[in-house]
Amino acid sequence: MSESARVFVSGNEAVALGVRLARPHVVAAYPITPQTVVVERLSDMVADGSLKTEYLHVESEHSALSACMGASVLGARTFTATSSQGLLYMAECLHYASGGRMPIVMMNANRSLALPWNIYNDQRDSLSLLDSGWLQVYVEDAQEALDMIIQGYAIAENPAVMTPIMVNLDGFVLTHTYELVDVPTAQSVDRFLPPYQTTNKLDLGAPKNMGFTATPADYTEFKYQQHRALLDSARVIEQTDEAYASAFGRSYGGLVQSYQAEDAELILVTLGSVNGTARVVVDGLRAEGRKVGLVRLRFLRPFPARELVALTRHARAVGVLEKNVSMGYEGTVFTHVNSAYSAETSAPHVLNFVAGLGGRDISRQDIISMFDQLASVDPTSERVRFVNLKLQII
Repeated sequence: MSESARVFVSGNEAVALGVRLARPHVVAAYPITPQTVVVERLSDMVADGSLKTEYLHVESEHSALSACMGASVLGARTFTATSSQGLLYMAECLHYASGGRMPIVMMNANRSLALPWNIYNDQRDSLSLLDSGWLQVYVEDAQEALDMIIQGYAIAENPAVMTPIMVNLDGFVLTHTYELVDVPTAQSVDRFLPPYQTTNKLDLGAPKNMGFTATPADYTEFKYQQHRALLDSARVIEQTDEAYASAFGRSYGGLVQSYQAEDAELILVTLGSVNGTARVVVDGLRAEGRKVGLVRLRFLRPFPARELVALTRHARAVGVLEKNVSMGYEGTVFTHVNSAYSAETSAPHVLNFVAGLGGRDISRQDIISMFDQLASVDPTSERVRFVNLKLQII
């Protein structure tokens, strides 16, 4: 295990430290709340000489990802960061980057979408872009944010994957909260993450056509190759996590993390930072003799259906806690979880808890109430439940 330094930093600063350790050739910066501190700190690092990179301050989020794409097709390691409406402004480029198999690493500070205008945290921005062909990981704390920037490059640049990755942090809850973080040495990260090498680039010595048009005769096969790469990335994610644990002593379980779920009758499925609060609740309920547990979905792409089913098959009821709703139907994460059980002959009853929209607090008592509802679930009752919904809506 390598040596490290402990520092007291915000989630945004942890991301910047991870980027510096990954040594990108190009950083494209366009600030947007609550991501701004990431590109500010990277600018500071360039100014003080601790980060050697081409730092581009562009005029929009669309330009930021476009600049990364241009650098990536020349074989450069690239990074950018965004949030909310900025991520949506990039949406056109997201498909270009994944279709071109450009292993860009991007941090997204999860933030609610307009209208009404709101700068606080939920996860509707990234979840609305699950079909863009990017890997998506959701971290719980600043330590995982730093580690997943480094792991993100190792995963995305793997020849079996060659797909961009979005590292999602809950806005303000993580981006602006300070905690102690272990920062590995540059030498140890260099051993774990060697310089980026690829044949998927423009090269005068080996000319190729990139970013071309495909007819109906060939288009499906290109999309199938992308689909297979995302499915195959599950194995790479597991292997990368194991290698990271060996090098730095920290493992995140790969695609999913479970807590007290082995014998749990009631399980709550979580995404992102709320898992920390939920873990405290589980400890308290366990002390009362209640068999409750957690499963945290770390990756939404690829979706860990097999792992989720294995961890929850014995449960009587499963609740999906998400900061998102696909208006007119149900939560997007809930849809995915239900789909995972579609081939099971004996599946648990599943409830959807929509909470935290626009940054509304999710308290310990809220999570206790979710477990209570799971304990007394009526199969004929409403499956989608908005937490703390006001009776009078303005």
